[in-house]
Amino acid sequence: MGDNLGALAAANGWAGVVVFGCVRDAELLRGMPLGVKALGTHPVKSDRLLVGAPGLEVSFAGLRVRPGDFVYADADGFVVAPGALEMPGGDGA
Repeated sequence: MGDNLGALAAANGWAGVVVFGCVRDAELLRGMPLGVKALGTHPVKSDRLLVGAPGLEVSFAGLRVRPGDFVYADADGFVVAPGALEMPGGDGA
């Protein structure tokens, strides 16, 4: 993923993206209103397979993310929950 896909994600109102791989254009991605978690960065463009499907369960690194799950992230990492979590002093969203 690079700045073009990052811009599309932000334009579509996504809060963030988790990438089980590397991203490029890291400085440009940091400037976008989009959270990005990836294994690292790499300067070379990836091959465009033009394949994708919404609403699928994905698994990687022993983690399973299902449609409807909530992903919460900060600078240290992320967690996946089957629903909204109650946050101390927050509204659960």
